[in-house]
Amino acid sequence: MANHLSINGHMFEVREKPEMVERALLVRLSFNRREEDADISLLEELEELVSTLGVGVVSLELAWSRAMHRKYLCGTGKAAEIVELAHAHECDCIVFDNQLAPSQQREWEELAQICVIDREEVILDIFAQRAQTKEATLQVELARMQYALPRMARMWGHLDREGGAGGGGASRGMGEMQVEVDRRLARKRIDRIKRELASVRSQRATRRKDREKNDTPHAAIVGYTNSGKSTLLNILSGSDIMAKDMLFATLDTTTRSIELPDGQTLLLTDTVGFVRNLPHRLVEAFKATLEEAVLADFLIHVLDASDPRALEFFETTMHVLNELGAEGKPMITVLNKIDKVEDSKVLDNLQEKLEDTILLSAKESLGLDELRQQCTVMLADRVRSHCYRIPQSRGDLSAILHKEAKVMSTEYEGNDVLITAIVPAIIAGRMAEFICD
Repeated sequence: MANHLSINGHMFEVREKPEMVERALLVRLSFNRREEDADISLLEELEELVSTLGVGVVSLELAWSRAMHRKYLCGTGKAAEIVELAHAHECDCIVFDNQLAPSQQREWEELAQICVIDREEVILDIFAQRAQTKEATLQVELARMQYALPRMARMWGHLDREGGAGGGGASRGMGEMQVEVDRRLARKRIDRIKRELASVRSQRATRRKDREKNDTPHAAIVGYTNSGKSTLLNILSGSDIMAKDMLFATLDTTTRSIELPDGQTLLLTDTVGFVRNLPHRLVEAFKATLEEAVLADFLIHVLDASDPRALEFFETTMHVLNELGAEGKPMITVLNKIDKVEDSKVLDNLQEKLEDTILLSAKESLGLDELRQQCTVMLADRVRSHCYRIPQSRGDLSAILHKEAKVMSTEYEGNDVLITAIVPAIIAGRMAEFICD
């Protein structure tokens, strides 16, 4: 786990945080016993997230508290029990599924004398490891800087102790001034990252306009992390995007083209996976990545049918999509990994709860033809397939069809050219008088 941030060559030590955490105690503080099942599920998901970082998880602890407290989020007695448990397991880190305020994080670390982090910081560390492109790297840095800014108060605490008894007051003042310098530099870096991201988004918008000029339809694959989105895109497009059985295997959007049964081309984009309780700052920081979902013609929502939490994950994804402004977007719901489902009643229940689902196994190539056909149906109003009789003297029209449409066949009959083509709506009207169906 990283414990430093660098701004223009200036290295900040955000907190006393070990370079490598080996033994972690995972804790979720619960304030409602009726939500026990959901709390346990979230704690188990945190275990997956932490394990993704290569950290050893020694124990999961669901701790009850009657009310939220300002200092530790729970009462002092419960906090002492958790710290005692961490020490008993010889942990070098306590990871909370709850979001901790900076002051609460400092109080916990002072009490436990070991590293204390929360779910948000875990996700940030995963993103920092996985980011590949410039855009994803900038997005991760922005989210990490925004997270770290209010936690910079202790970075220069060592200055308070310099100079001996006679110089304590002056040293403390120097430390306080240095903290403000650090924060000012951090804010400047945040502003700079935002400008760079705006530039990247502008470039993406330019590329998107080029796609729109070609009138090429576009679909975005969305879904909970590790539901099989990248594997599906690989199978459909014949590409080799990284697809592993782990959370957040890919962060960067990847777009590939596929050919549908009616011959038209569809652009497919794989987006970053979603998780429950995704921190709001990450939703904001990754809007440039997720906006592909907002601007797509339709969505392919992939669910892991073998996961008993599939319906919860569906709701999580829909919630984030709504935050992004993608509510009401046409959608195909895919129940993936059906080869792992042993009880057919599980699939029956999911199909009953969710509308217009497709049963599929990307790994076993089951249900792919039905998915391709459904994609064709989603785009039925965008294209028309016709045979056109074009006089050979009108080479300009033949050129338009070859440039703007998908030409399926070309034949010659007398002085005419018979061209069968899939024509986008944008030029269908211009070609209507030459239809010879």
